[in-house]
Amino acid sequence: MTSTFSQEKKALQAGIDTDQGKLILDDHKLAYHFDRVRAWESGEKIAPVSVDMALTRSCGAMCQFCYAMVQEPQERRAITIKDSLDLLDDFKDLGIRGVSLISDGESTLSPAYVPFIEHAGNIGIDVGNATNAWEWGPEKVDRVLPHLSWVRFTVAAGTPTRYAEIMYKDSSHTEVFDNAIKNIKYAVDLKKRLGLKVTLGIQMVLMPEFKDEILPFAKLGVELGVDYAVIKHCSDDEKGSLGVDYSQYEAMYDDLNKAESLSNSTTKVIVKWSKIFDGGIPEYTEMWGPRFLLQISGSGLVAPSGMFFNAKFSKLHMGNYTEQRFKDIYNSTRYDEVMDYIVGDRFDARYMMGSLPIQHYLNVALWRHKHTSEKIVEAPPNKPLPLHHNFL
Repeated sequence: MTSTFSQEKKALQAGIDTDQGKLILDDHKLAYHFDRVRAWESGEKIAPVSVDMALTRSCGAMCQFCYAMVQEPQERRAITIKDSLDLLDDFKDLGIRGVSLISDGESTLSPAYVPFIEHAGNIGIDVGNATNAWEWGPEKVDRVLPHLSWVRFTVAAGTPTRYAEIMYKDSSHTEVFDNAIKNIKYAVDLKKRLGLKVTLGIQMVLMPEFKDEILPFAKLGVELGVDYAVIKHCSDDEKGSLGVDYSQYEAMYDDLNKAESLSNSTTKVIVKWSKIFDGGIPEYTEMWGPRFLLQISGSGLVAPSGMFFNAKFSKLHMGNYTEQRFKDIYNSTRYDEVMDYIVGDRFDARYMMGSLPIQHYLNVALWRHKHTSEKIVEAPPNKPLPLHHNFL
């Protein structure tokens, strides 16, 4: 990798222009929430701008790249509809602006899924969803799609056999691919028919052994007519349990460039170059990102990052919103102690957590803002907001 190549690709962090607006997938959006940045700078306690969570830890898939595999063991709890709606009301009261249903479970399996999204839309909280689309039939899509800011479908490969092998560990079960594609097509058609603003995309989590599917995946995205098809790194834990060899990504740069060249006016093929370049040990020792982007497990467990859901990190667990209201967890001394610990001298993000957490872009930006001359700058007031600005 040459430095020039890296600089050119990182320039894409400014965003991809689409018919709906600028789409930023390979950077952070702190510039559009400078009120929180300013409060953080002055030492104030801030509510997260956005929360990444799940409504269950259950999932029918068995993806080879899934970080949830290393988040066990932890207690599994059933999240009720009341739990989930109370959580949203607390989010609203605290000033949390966006909620992503991703985290460590397939939220479409939860009975709270549809009520949660409908309530979020009704009280003015932006909500997005990542799903494998296996249990995302028309009866759910019709109700939730008008309330969603974005939906990102996990599509591990562009061909049925490899998809089934990677996501189901049985290459003969290609019906899982067919079902997912059917449901994705339904959503694309519904968006067009109703003129919805929701952004629809597919995502491939790239491990080096999946390199043969880079181009088929990109071609599938174009064929489906989704707004984007994104190819991203694979995170691993601090022990390398998933066996990701980040040194092998460079050998895939040619195919990744070819994939991006398949973009057209409808579908943008996007590679998350920044995280691919940054794989391995990060430059930051402190984790400031969770103050702005918090994670909650599908068990109800509140922790600063999904990297710490595993029971072995219990000293970083802040509480469980199925046992007490989230606003009480947020206002507790425990919440403050954990947030202070992960930016203190006894913690080092380079060696005490997994690689490339969801807060990685935030951690880099906030670390540099605090320790270097590279500062976060407030977006000009007359600058159009990018798509999904409430999702950091």
